[in-house]
Amino acid sequence: QVPFVESGGGLVQPGDSLRLSCAASEFTVEYYGIGWFRQAPGKERKMVVAAITKRDAKTYYPESVKGRFTISRDNAKNTVYLQMNRLEPEDTDIYYCAPTDLAFNPLPGPWGQGTQVTVSS
Repeated sequence: QVPFVESGGGLVQPGDSLRLSCAASEFTVEYYGIGWFRQAPGKERKMVVAAITKRDAKTYYPESVKGRFTISRDNAKNTVYLQMNRLEPEDTDIYYCAPTDLAFNPLPGPWGQGTQVTVSS
């Protein structure tokens, strides 16, 4: 059983928005740093696009998404969200969530199935 279930992806046009959800099934998200990652087809490395720390919920974004993406956490629902605004074709990828270390690298462990985001006119 994978620890997360990602959902909310889809096919949208440039400039549209999506909200991705990361529902945790095996642990409590507020006790872990959680990150959203993207992976291009055929590539092994997943790149972080947003992360939130475990205690004070501080956030991190790479420059490519800063001001467009927002990560948040709902402790009551044990879910982490990624609000994606002003989407661009370059944002097209499969998106995953995972617990992270202090450097926002994913911790070892199984990945969920991810959710496909496709931005195209």
